[in-house]
Amino acid sequence: MKKRVLIVEDEKNIVDILSFNLAKEGYETLEAYDGAAGLQLALEQSPDLILLDLMLPKMNGFDVCTAVRKQNRSIPILMLTAREEETDKVLGLELGADDYITKPFSMRELLARVKANIRRTEVLSAAVEEEPAQGTQIAGGRISINAEQMVAYKDRRPLDLTQREYELLKFLAAQPGKVFSREALMEHVWNYEGYVGDVRAVDVAIRRLREKVEDDAASPQFILTRRGLGYLFHGEP
Repeated sequence: MKKRVLIVEDEKNIVDILSFNLAKEGYETLEAYDGAAGLQLALEQSPDLILLDLMLPKMNGFDVCTAVRKQNRSIPILMLTAREEETDKVLGLELGADDYITKPFSMRELLARVKANIRRTEVLSAAVEEEPAQGTQIAGGRISINAEQMVAYKDRRPLDLTQREYELLKFLAAQPGKVFSREALMEHVWNYEGYVGDVRAVDVAIRRLREKVEDDAASPQFILTRRGLGYLFHGEP
């Protein structure tokens, strides 16, 4: 069964180019030219991925992203933006977008990100459908992770994490004390092979994760920063 990509973009020439190239790669596409129509399609059709422009008629991309996340966390959202302002990109990530790509973009890069995000969701869905075993425990001390049930705990209480936050915590916690660069995390957690682009998504995800995991996000004990190097997990603060 073909995977479906929803394109929410008000510039018809961009929609046409995206639809054509996605179809060549074997995807079905849905198109919406304003935010309200895009949100309706997202909720009614449950696409496998959303390509979402930020500047849209009727309803901007930020509001569309927020509304989708309130209904379904699992749909990957890749923002399309012509803006260079850091605040716009960070805000989109804070609202729940998985990543962004700035216009004009490389079609090869965009297709690679679409494939990576859909593959990640497929892997997670397959893991959820498997019969849980006794539970593989990762990490120790106050933070633990049941890999079969895909649930992280702090002080034996489940944490309310998004898929990306769970994957990030699991990856770091599986190798406590090891420092991973932002590029390495983009490659292993975001599934972007050989990633050399903007790594701001990692910093936003780490900040959001700390807000849920740490006693005090401003003074982290579990997810630590090694300045100039990257991040690591410390299981016994």
